[in-house]
Amino acid sequence: MLATSQPAPGAVVRARVPLRLGLAGGGTDLNPYSEAHGGAVLNITINRFAYAFIEPSADGRSHFLAPDLGIEEDFAADDVTFAGARLALHAGVARRMIAEHAGGRMAPFRLTSFVDAPPGSGLGSSSALVVSLVEAFVARLAAPLGPYDIAHLAYEIERIDLGLAGGKQDQYAATFGGANFIEFLPGDRVIVNPLRVAPAMLNELEASMVVCFTGVSRASEKIIAEQQRNMALPDGAALENLHRLKRDAIEMKLALLRGEIAHMAEILNRSWRAKKATAAGISTGAIDRLLEEAFAAGAIGGKVSGAGGGGFMMFIVPPTRRMAVLRALRAAGGEAGGVHFTQGGAESWIA
Repeated sequence: MLATSQPAPGAVVRARVPLRLGLAGGGTDLNPYSEAHGGAVLNITINRFAYAFIEPSADGRSHFLAPDLGIEEDFAADDVTFAGARLALHAGVARRMIAEHAGGRMAPFRLTSFVDAPPGSGLGSSSALVVSLVEAFVARLAAPLGPYDIAHLAYEIERIDLGLAGGKQDQYAATFGGANFIEFLPGDRVIVNPLRVAPAMLNELEASMVVCFTGVSRASEKIIAEQQRNMALPDGAALENLHRLKRDAIEMKLALLRGEIAHMAEILNRSWRAKKATAAGISTGAIDRLLEEAFAAGAIGGKVSGAGGGGFMMFIVPPTRRMAVLRALRAAGGEAGGVHFTQGGAESWIA
C-alpha cells in the first residue's frame, strides 16, 4: 500500500498478507542463479495469512508478541535497537521502519503477530510475516511505499539485515497476491506479472488441489546453502536442473492460462524430479511415502511446496478422486485438506 495519512496516535493498526503455493520455478529466485541467468517462478496465494498488529503500549515499554510461538518480550521506550530480541523478524522490521520513516524515534508500542501455518511450512510463511510487519508499520507511519517498495524492503530486512538464507519470490507473492508469474533479472530487478486466469479455471484448479502438512517443520537454510553452492558450479547437474525449473515455470504459466490441468500435473512431477537433483535432503522417507499413498489413491501430480525437507506438499487430483486422496494421506499420517485461492495481497486497516 501507499499510505497517505497517519492514523490517530491511539489507533490500532492491523495488517495481513497471504501465504502462497509455489507451483513452478522455485529455486531460480536464488542468487547466484537469478543474477547470472535470470529466474522465473509461478505461484498463487491461498487463504492462509500472516497477521501483524500495532497498538499503543500502556506501560511505557515497547513489546513484541508472537502468541502462536509462545514468545513475548519487552524493551525500554528509548531502545530502538531491540538488541537481543528473540523475535528477530519483529526487531529487524521495527529497526528499519523507525530509522527510515519515524526519524529514529517512536512512541512505545505493542507489535503482535501470528501466522496461519507453522514456521518452515514451505508456504512462504516467514517472508509473509515480514511483509505483514512492514505493511503494519507503513500504515502506522504513513510511509510512502508502494508494493514493489514493500516487497524489496522485506527482502532486504530478511536476507541482508538479518542474514537469513532464501530467495525473493515469497516477499513479492505476499505483497501482490493472486496468481503471479514473477521474473528475477540481473541487477536486482524484479517484474511481477499478474495472470488473468479465467474464474472457471481457478475453480477447477481449486477442486483439483489437495495440500498436506507432513508434520515436520523444516529448517530450509542447509538446503538453500547447498543449492547456492551447487548452482555456482558451471557444469554441474544442479545448474541444468535449475534451467529445467525455469523452463517449467514458463510452461506451467501457459498451462494455467489455457486451463490444462492434466498438463500442469505433468509439469509438477517433472519439476519435483529436477528440484530433488539440486540438493540433498529435499525429499525424505516420509515425503516419499505420502507421495506414494497419494498417487495410489488417484493423484496425478505432486511435490513439496518450498525448499523441501518437510513442510507442506501439494497434489493435483481429479476432483472425483479428491476424497480418496484425502483419506489416504490422513491414514498415512499427513494433515490433508483443500485450499482456496486469494486475489488480494498485503492490506492494512484501522481497528
